[in-house]
Parts: sequence; C-alpha cells; structure tokens
Amino acid sequence: MTDGQRRARLGARHALAPSARADDPAGAARAVVALHSTDPSSVHVAAWARTRDEQADAASVERALYEDRALVRLLAMRRTVFVAPVETAAVLQAACSREVAARERRKLEGFVAASVPAPGGSAAGWLAGAEEAALASLAARGEATAADLAADDPRLAAQVRIGGASRHARGQSVAARLLLLLAAEGKAVRGRPRGSWTSHQYRWSPLSAWLPDGLAPWETGAARAELARLWLRAYGPGTAEDLRWWTGWTKTQTTRALKEVAPAEVELDDGSTGLVLADDLDPVPDPGPWAALLPALDPTPMGWHSRAWYLDPHQDRLYDRAGNIGPSVWWCGRIVGGWAQDRDGALVCRYLEDVGADARAAVDAEAERLAPRLGDVRLTARTRGRTWLEEELAAGSG
Repeated sequence: MTDGQRRARLGARHALAPSARADDPAGAARAVVALHSTDPSSVHVAAWARTRDEQADAASVERALYEDRALVRLLAMRRTVFVAPVETAAVLQAACSREVAARERRKLEGFVAASVPAPGGSAAGWLAGAEEAALASLAARGEATAADLAADDPRLAAQVRIGGASRHARGQSVAARLLLLLAAEGKAVRGRPRGSWTSHQYRWSPLSAWLPDGLAPWETGAARAELARLWLRAYGPGTAEDLRWWTGWTKTQTTRALKEVAPAEVELDDGSTGLVLADDLDPVPDPGPWAALLPALDPTPMGWHSRAWYLDPHQDRLYDRAGNIGPSVWWCGRIVGGWAQDRDGALVCRYLEDVGADARAAVDAEAERLAPRLGDVRLTARTRGRTWLEEELAAGSG
C-alpha cells in the first residue's frame, strides 16, 4: 500500500478533503476517533477543519459538547485529554482511562500519605472519605469547580505536594486532583468552562447527571480490541508500533488487541509491514486536491509514531522539544508548512517547500475560512512549548 494511497485515505477518512467533510462536530471527532483536547482551542479548530461550513463555528462545537452532549471530554490515550463521541468515549474509558485511573489512585494515595495527616486510618481510607464528600458536593451543586468543592469540605481543601522534592514540585488541592481521578474512573465529567471556549477552567458534574444513561459498559479486553478496530479504520495502514504509541498501551496489550482484530498485513513504501482491517484492502479513490490548516496537537499528525510519509523533512521545525506538533499546513496528505498568528492576530503561513500556485491558493482559501471563526481570539501554546516556526511567525518574519 503506497504512500500515495495512505494520503488519499487520510484526506477521505479524516474528513479533511472538502468532499469528505463531516456534517457536525461529532462526525468530525468520529472521523479521527477523538479530538485532542489538552488545549481546549484545538478542539474547535480541529472540528472546523473537518466540518462543512454551515456547521463550522464556535456555537456548533459548544452545542455538541454542552447542550446536545454528543461529545464528551475525558482523559484517555497516553494520559491525555480527548473529546470523543459518547459511544466512543465508553470504549476509551474501558480501554485506556480505567488503567490510568488505577495508577492515578495509587499516586494520589501516596500524595495524601506524604502531605495530609490521617490520624487513626490509612491514606486510602482518608481519600475514600474525601471522595464521598466530593461526589456529594457535586450532586448537591449539579456542577462545580475544584474551588467550589474545596469550599464545601476541609478535606477537599487540603493541599498535596505534586512532584516530590524536585524543583518543579507544586501544591494542589485534593479537590483538583480528585476530580481528575473521578473523571478517569467514569464518575465525573468536565462540563462547560468558565470564560470563553479557550478556557481550561472547567466546571465538573457527576457523570450520571450529565449523561443519565451513563457510558456503555465494556470489558477491558473487548474495549481494547474495539479501539484497535477504530484506529485501524481511521488511521490504517499503520504499524503495531504506531498503535502502541497512540494508545499508550504496553507491547503485550497491543499484541493481544491486534490478535482479537486479526488485521491484514500490507507492505508499505518504507519496507515496513502495515496493518489494515481485513475488509479494508480495496483502494480508496483519490478525494481530489485539498488543503488544511490544522491546530497544534491535531489528531491527524499525532496519529502515527512513524511520520515520514507525511512529514519529512520538516519535523524539527514543527514540533516542540517534548515532541508536540504545532499548527501545520497540509496539502494533499502531506505537511508542507506551519501557521500562526502574528502580533496583530492575523494568520500567517510559512511554506517549508515549493508547493506551487494551486496549493498556495487553496491554503489561502482555508486561512480565509478560519480567520473569521477565530475573530479576536489569540491562540497561545499554554500546554506545550512553541515550535521554532511558531516563534518565527509570531515575531512577524513569516
């Protein structure tokens, strides 16, 4: 399966080619399994890039998240926050969040033992009481911030030290840390943030109040197999290492999930063995020329561990030191540059290769499509470092 076919699949399957765009934000998320949400603004920009124009605005994404509740924000792959359709969120919770939650509970018990006096009982017992108080407060309030919960019970206001003795150590309220744990366990959910759609300050609700039917129950092994199927449908062909990296699973967990799926093997242009679903071997028609301006941490460029077929030779300019990608410019299934906002908020692009007049015109059209949706909003790299290209473009030299 050639790189050209992989790029055709990417344009069609990821709803990036104009002919393949989704009808709504939930469809945009479904096209890539889930939207990356460590930075809340990336959810909106990623959805807009994949949604037909009449549905591509901030109100439509917020409606899907907070009114229709067709999308759910949760901690999932690689201990990272994603936004997923409700049916997919159930799979992610069982396949990824459940194990994350078990580790987070052990860590929080350790933080409590080191930071909070717990006379007459264990740290686990003390934390269980704090958890009961948090859930009761959430139920009584309907929705709350961590600060609200901390005001309701002194146990929730107690501070734990995160980071041990390192110079990066910081204090954090039990309420803030406990909400993350309850969400990973499927007991609480992030709701509408305070402020604009770029805010990180979420209100929280009991999952049972947010979604009365809850998330569908999945056994862990079955959920991992289903998540492998979803990834292969959206991202295949990919390698077992790509899937292992994307999910954050161990090699053994990845092997077991793939054994349940029984994918077909194909030879890739770099000589490696790619995997696709057994019923997905037919060529995908070329969706036609397309351009896209994707946000930092977009799920498409973060979908594979081996990225040469859509990225080389530009990786050093587009990723920060931690390996997080910045905003990227795409042309027909390849990254050809990056984009940012200059000091005045205008969108500016930098091409890293000669793409030709047709590509430039298509990229310009995408920039004109995105700019009015951003309006006066300034996108900032809050959860990652700025890339070399972002620094250069923001300085006004692009």
